[in-house]
Amino acid sequence: MTNPAHIQAFFDEPTFTVTYLVGDPVTRQAVVIDSLLDFDPASGKVSTGSAEAVLAAAKAGEWTITRVLETHAHADHLSAAPLIKARTGARIGIGAHIGSVQQVFAGVFNTPDVSGTGAEFDDLFTDGETFAVGELVFEVLHTPGHTAACVSYKVGDAIFVGDTLFMPDYGTARTDFPGGNATELYHSIRRMLAYPPETRLFMCHDYKAPGRDEYVWETTVAEQRAKNIHIHDGVSEADYVAMREGRDKGLSAPRLLLPSVQVNIRAGHLPPAEDNAVHYLKLPLRLPEGTDWA
Repeated sequence: MTNPAHIQAFFDEPTFTVTYLVGDPVTRQAVVIDSLLDFDPASGKVSTGSAEAVLAAAKAGEWTITRVLETHAHADHLSAAPLIKARTGARIGIGAHIGSVQQVFAGVFNTPDVSGTGAEFDDLFTDGETFAVGELVFEVLHTPGHTAACVSYKVGDAIFVGDTLFMPDYGTARTDFPGGNATELYHSIRRMLAYPPETRLFMCHDYKAPGRDEYVWETTVAEQRAKNIHIHDGVSEADYVAMREGRDKGLSAPRLLLPSVQVNIRAGHLPPAEDNAVHYLKLPLRLPEGTDWA
């Protein structure tokens, strides 16, 4: 029987994001899932403390990082994948549908350097594809709905679900981003919840639902089916879609939406530096209808 994967979580409270170091205890090969680059939008300051903590843990545990995996192009934090690749030589992977997400946002930000094909990434994973990390075998699950390109990664009895699901007392992901779809998310989640009840599910975020005192990010298929406030057993597709679409209409944009997307569609790279050697993020302005003074 294959040894279970080593799973180490790193939680960033400012963005409520969980990064994972997942390794094969036999060969000491490992992957990083949903890495994070620290960014202060008020000052524009970029720092690397979160990523350095993962790299330090890998060094202390004698793990060799071979891959940096993205579950999707995040809208709430910047990826540190290029930093980890530069330090370790790891390959950066994401779902094969990332090209469609790039095409949408390249238009929003007018970014002709973005390929629209996913060429910025080393690996574009299709549904059902597998790859080995030492003696561990990872399976890719295409789980669209939050975005068109979302994937989850299954290894052994563990699934890293990205933003598809949250803890049962918080519910499920929004679907109002370009390419999002509540019906698709319903089917992605039901597919995931068809795995054995003891299957462990690891969240990418925890927002500490009201009434809970601690951040947590691990649950099970059984717990989600019994207790998820949005999609527990018995919730129909029609009821879920109506709830999700209605709820999404009242949600504000994530605090780091605009900077995150610009970086993450580039596989974590910053926009190209301009002729003064400075990197800039764009802020598209939404002007009142009929504006004639801009």
